[in-house]
Amino acid sequence: ASPACTELEVVTLDWLGKMLDLPSEFLACSGGKGGGIIQGTASEATLVALLGAKAKIIKKLKEEDPSLTDDTIIPKLVGYCSMQAHSSVERAGLLGGIKLRLLDIDEKNRMRGDTLAKAIKEDREKGMIPFLAVATLGTTGSCVFDVLDEIGDVTLAENIWLHVDAAYAGSAFICPEYRYLMKGIEKADSFNFNPHKWMLVNFDCSAMWLKDPSWVVNAFNVDPLYLKH
Repeated sequence: ASPACTELEVVTLDWLGKMLDLPSEFLACSGGKGGGIIQGTASEATLVALLGAKAKIIKKLKEEDPSLTDDTIIPKLVGYCSMQAHSSVERAGLLGGIKLRLLDIDEKNRMRGDTLAKAIKEDREKGMIPFLAVATLGTTGSCVFDVLDEIGDVTLAENIWLHVDAAYAGSAFICPEYRYLMKGIEKADSFNFNPHKWMLVNFDCSAMWLKDPSWVVNAFNVDPLYLKH
């Protein structure tokens, strides 16, 4: 409804992404599919990522087996996050109608790649369909950083969506000396942090980037008659 504001939002999110040194695949200016958008909260961003991942896996499975329906696929879908993840991640699963497993953590309260790989293996053997993992960079409870590099290797190998929730501590990545904490970000499909926490920006400003926003766009797309004319 406001193309000028939309264009400004895209450009501004590119500026912000460059401040964080996000991989170019997340930026609209790269000329690829990626780009950023402002959500209201990190809770919304996680839900949007979940619904995009859900749409992607359903389309993939239906292409492989046209006899499958949403009713046969959705009950088998399962996502993963740390037991230290924000409650909004679990809430996104409830709102999206998806089972989420809260995984155990190591002695430093971090979710590790081997823990995720083991959970995925267990669920595949049960006939479940793993489709999403949420890694937290800066947990709300104790500012712990999941081992993103390891988790990313697992999600790439298993071909499942990786969403990175950096809501609380993501602003720190503006400082080059803290970027080691986001090692492996290039393996993620979506990334989110809250400028309205550390950057003196008003609510509601939760910045989200996606490598391929088309899955989210298609998941929410409607085409009513009054927009065609």
